[in-house]
Amino acid sequence: MFFMIWGAVKTTIIHQIHYYANSQLFSFHFLICFPTPFLASHRSMDCVSPILDVATRLWDCTAKRLLYIRELQENLNSLKSLTEELNNLRKDVMVRVEHEEKLKQSRRTHEVDGWLQAEQLMQVQVEEILQNGDQEIQNKCLESCCPKNCRSSYRLGKIVTKKIKAVAELKGKGHFDVVAHSLPCPHVDERPMAKTVGLDLMFDKVRKCLEDEQVRSIGLYGIGGVGKTTLLQKINNEYFGTRDDFDVVIWIVVSKAVSIEKIQDVIINKFRTPYERWKRWSKEEKAAEIFKLLKSKKIAILLYDMWERLDLSEVGIPHFNDQTKSKLLLTTRSERVCDDMEVDKRLKVECLTPDEAFYLFCDKVGENTLNSHPNIRRLAKIAVEECRGLPLALIIIGRSMASRKMPRDWEQAIQVLKSYPSKFSGMGDQVFPILKFSYDHLDNDIIKSCFLYCSIFPEDHNIWNEDLINLWIGEGFLDKFGDLYEARNQGEEIIRSLKFSCLLEGDVSENKCKMHDVIRDMAVWLSCDYGEEGHKSLVLKDVELIEAYETVKWKDAERIGVWDSNINAELSLSPCFLNLQTLILRRSGMKSLPVGFFQNMPVIRVLDLEGNRKLKELPPEICRLESLEYLNLGYTGIKEMPVELKNLTKLRCLTLEYIYGLQVVPPNVICCLPNLLMFSMILDSVPWHIKKYEEGFMVTVMQELECLQYLSEISISLPTVSDVQKFLTSQKLQKWIRNLQICECQGLTEMELPLSTLQRMRSLEFDNCDHLERVKIKMGNGEKQVFSPSHISKSKFLNLVRVIITGCRFLNLTWLVYAPSLEWLMVTGSDKMEEIIGSDEGGKSEIKQQFLSIFLRLEKLCLKDLPNLKSIYSRALPFPSLRKIKVIRCPNLRKLPLKYSNSATNTLEIIEGEPSWWEELEWEDDNLEGTFTPYFKKW
Repeated sequence: MFFMIWGAVKTTIIHQIHYYANSQLFSFHFLICFPTPFLASHRSMDCVSPILDVATRLWDCTAKRLLYIRELQENLNSLKSLTEELNNLRKDVMVRVEHEEKLKQSRRTHEVDGWLQAEQLMQVQVEEILQNGDQEIQNKCLESCCPKNCRSSYRLGKIVTKKIKAVAELKGKGHFDVVAHSLPCPHVDERPMAKTVGLDLMFDKVRKCLEDEQVRSIGLYGIGGVGKTTLLQKINNEYFGTRDDFDVVIWIVVSKAVSIEKIQDVIINKFRTPYERWKRWSKEEKAAEIFKLLKSKKIAILLYDMWERLDLSEVGIPHFNDQTKSKLLLTTRSERVCDDMEVDKRLKVECLTPDEAFYLFCDKVGENTLNSHPNIRRLAKIAVEECRGLPLALIIIGRSMASRKMPRDWEQAIQVLKSYPSKFSGMGDQVFPILKFSYDHLDNDIIKSCFLYCSIFPEDHNIWNEDLINLWIGEGFLDKFGDLYEARNQGEEIIRSLKFSCLLEGDVSENKCKMHDVIRDMAVWLSCDYGEEGHKSLVLKDVELIEAYETVKWKDAERIGVWDSNINAELSLSPCFLNLQTLILRRSGMKSLPVGFFQNMPVIRVLDLEGNRKLKELPPEICRLESLEYLNLGYTGIKEMPVELKNLTKLRCLTLEYIYGLQVVPPNVICCLPNLLMFSMILDSVPWHIKKYEEGFMVTVMQELECLQYLSEISISLPTVSDVQKFLTSQKLQKWIRNLQICECQGLTEMELPLSTLQRMRSLEFDNCDHLERVKIKMGNGEKQVFSPSHISKSKFLNLVRVIITGCRFLNLTWLVYAPSLEWLMVTGSDKMEEIIGSDEGGKSEIKQQFLSIFLRLEKLCLKDLPNLKSIYSRALPFPSLRKIKVIRCPNLRKLPLKYSNSATNTLEIIEGEPSWWEELEWEDDNLEGTFTPYFKKW
């Protein structure tokens, strides 16, 4: 019977074990289902012991899992608290991450990013668990002590316990030494850029240079405010910014005070390289580090606003070679900086065309204002003309006019812009100060004075270099150079410097220059003490008649320029010019000057009356200008020089060039000018004027010149054989000669030029010397003229740049091989001329071109009315400087000595002639003809 009962119990226990084991839940009910007496009975102990062992083990397992239910509320609270701590830690980490990312342009590490994502997921999971926990707690029974669903509470309790461990573990991982790493710098930093106008063509030129593998460096130069900065920004954004073949593009602002270390900082910051010791490093150590960073990379360096040479190696920038194909671009106001930086290609940024300028101006004014009245657009075009295409001025003036919608307002503003530009809104405080940087950067006060002086010429005026330098000499700007020859050389260098700085316009090789109108306005503003002394410098042009009341305004002026205007000759008022130092009165229609006009000019130094062709006489009081040092009477109609001229004892420069109808220069006048340095008297070569001069007239002038102690430069005409003989017997005159004209010299058949004493001669002209057949070169030490390399290399007319031959009987001009600096050759009306450079004196041995430097500097060649001319030279020449060729009525000239060369085609601008002559020219081959045909233009 017992065994039957035990079998039933055993089966029941096994079923219970299986049930509770599967559910992982044991209750006290299982334990109490075995009565103690039964378990304690002696007979059954041996049988029940295995059951007790199982029961004990089940109790341990059940008690452990029972904690999940009993401590559920406490664990939920712990999880919530721990999650809040994790959330606070996340906030701290994010503060650090955002600081690094926003302020230091860094990127969070992958570890931090993964932790933040894990924390975010953890928050979602915990929130769900807490919600389930709250619901489970609310479902308890027996006065909230026992769960209604033990199995559900057990599972939730187990999840809570595991999540507490997970949260604690995640929190422990949230303490980071480094939360972000520096980003690799973008290869191009986009620059803010305004709307561009008129830069597309220049942008395309730069693009082609950048894509040319032979061009490693490019210099962009131009006047201040012309758009160099905008162009460089456009290149940075639209060229480099759209390409990925450069490892890095570095924009460096250089400016005036070059700081190598600041430039080095810009470069190192581009690579985001955090060196704690960087600031302690020397300049040389920084250069070495930069070199290591850049040497193997393809880089583009954009140097903005350069004023002087920058030693790239001192910075650490590697040499731009073929291996890396790196590029250098720079912007500067000075073309000389392009030279100093040895750029491969230089490009001048020009002002806008009239259409582009008008478009930019209208864009700033706005359509609303332009359409406010039918006359506004017409007036806008007038305002645009005053800016001469300078974007800076167009923008500033355009903005200023945007609020003016009445034609009268525009008319008044334009009048101010023309007469007093510094008073116009924005000009004196925005435009001129920017342009003034170029002026401030000029090397010295002499160059600055010379620049400001250019403003005495009117707007849009072509200024001849020689004319300008003469005035500078008269003003005393070049006095520190004791020799006039050196002073002229320095004057030429100053003009080149001003052209390089873009303060004067014109090619450096040209013998003339021009001032941009806005630059000129800035120079006037500076000359007048930033506009405070408005009448200190005055310039008038195209005034039909200047009345007395207007001259009263001149009383405070120091310099006055009157151009193409007339002063009323009937002035009864004698104006008082106590401060006047310079008076230029040119190209008027006046026949005489007002009486008493020169009476009160106690400090005047320069008086220039050039171009007053109708002016027949000088007022007597002009000879009482005792302070006068420069007097120019060229191109006037004065018939007789007053004898009182000798009272001007301080006079240093006297110009009497091309005075139409001059008949008398009283004797003993020139020799009474003891301080005279420069004398010029080129005669009007019109035959009927020359015949008015008495025989020996120029001989007397030359004799008086020889008496002057300080004279160092003369320009004279020799109209007679006796004049020529006098000149050739005076070494003083030969030494001083600058410009020599032999004109209408009848009976002169041969002219011998002494090579040793004519070293400073710049211009030589033979004009209508009908009998002149030959020019011989007189060698030193009694040597004969021989056209050999040894003789020519030793003795040359080094300064002879211009030769003009008109109406002579020369067969050739082979003696020009002694003029290696020749720039301009004009030969006209010489019937006998057969060749320009031909045979030697004996006509037997040809000049060997390979030994000579023939026409290497020639820029202009003009051949006209030479019916027998057959050859310029027997061999082709490179002509590296040639710009213009003009051949008119030379029917037998069948060949030009041209050959294909980059140097020739780089400089050549035009070949002018008759179509029939061009078609009959003979060429070495079709390629040569094809090369030069595009340059031909019908005369």
